[in-house]
Amino acid sequence: MTRRRAALAVLVALVACRRDPGESATVEFWAMGREGEAVTALLPEFERRHPGVRVRVQQIPWSAAHEKLLTAHVGGALPDVFQAGNTWLPELVAVDALERLDDRPISRDDYFPGILDTNVIDGATWGVPWYVDTRLLFYRTDALPAPPRTWADWEAAMVRVKERAGADGYAILLPLREWQMPVILALQRGANLLRDDDCRGDFEARPFRDAFGFYLGLFRRGLAPRAGDTSVTNVYQDFSRGWFTIYPSGPWNLGEFARRVPATVPWSTAPLPAPDGGYPGVSLAGGASLAVARRSPRKASAWALVEYLSEPAVQAEFYRLTGDLPARRSAWRASALASDGRAQAFWLQLQYTRSTPKIPEWERVASKVTQYAEAAIREDVTVDEALAGLDHDVDAVLEKRRWLVERGR
Repeated sequence: MTRRRAALAVLVALVACRRDPGESATVEFWAMGREGEAVTALLPEFERRHPGVRVRVQQIPWSAAHEKLLTAHVGGALPDVFQAGNTWLPELVAVDALERLDDRPISRDDYFPGILDTNVIDGATWGVPWYVDTRLLFYRTDALPAPPRTWADWEAAMVRVKERAGADGYAILLPLREWQMPVILALQRGANLLRDDDCRGDFEARPFRDAFGFYLGLFRRGLAPRAGDTSVTNVYQDFSRGWFTIYPSGPWNLGEFARRVPATVPWSTAPLPAPDGGYPGVSLAGGASLAVARRSPRKASAWALVEYLSEPAVQAEFYRLTGDLPARRSAWRASALASDGRAQAFWLQLQYTRSTPKIPEWERVASKVTQYAEAAIREDVTVDEALAGLDHDVDAVLEKRRWLVERGR
């Protein structure tokens, strides 16, 4: 190599070292499940707008995502941008994995309030909602002409459906190994779930006890099968043949019901009933958010990607590709959702959502709710034993949290 060429190579290297990472970068992006596959169709336009920036997507299975994110953080290998379930954010904040986003331009008024709130922890914003999820009722309109608005109406309607169905049919199908429905009913009753600065369980308190009693009553009165969805080989076929009439579920089933339930079977969706009026009742604020890793060396490019994926038109296209409901309300108006009658129930329900307690241990607490709810449904324990055991086990889960809080940490 000549001296001139050697000098030129050194100069190029120095310029490359001084270049702003936002000018030329490969942004690492982890997305979960089918979202990781679908999002790649949106990236050419982003890369066209940001010459020199490329996005490398890694698709992570949902079953492995939570553990992989934590392991990557410990190993200093988190991507620049990643998708995270909303209930995971408190844990990721606690381990200092996330970049704080309060100074970033976020169109806060355009997001569903309860969903945006899941990204705000201790007064700071740590993520941007990507798509939303909540639970409401899927039901057959031939068996239930008008959706119930109160728990009393709901119970009476289910009794009528059960009487028509006979011994071999049910009114409602409730997944047995999920914590969502008992927690939703408890939130509707005003339950706190936790007390003492979220350091102890509050499951023996009256609001949770009342909601838990209503939930168990659906099984004990034969309105829901005790085996839950484990007794179902195909939800859509059994719904179509009338084995059950009501199915609490989320937005992913809009597309599945449309494809798998015969056109001759009339069905619709409705927000959840409320205990004593005030329709609709609250549901869970769920979904997934986009976060930037605190240690990312490409934060400018990472935020540019988050901004792009948050644009209303891009969210509307992402809905078309995946069926995931947009987090921004303006994206609903820019998509086919505006004229979809079944989706409108989700639009209404999403105005009435609440987050679960924003603590790192929530996933472990939720698993205890599932454990004791299933035991009570099977009558392995009484209601009193279930709630006392739940409080005891949750207190054990939160022992380290109490230790830290007592020391001002």
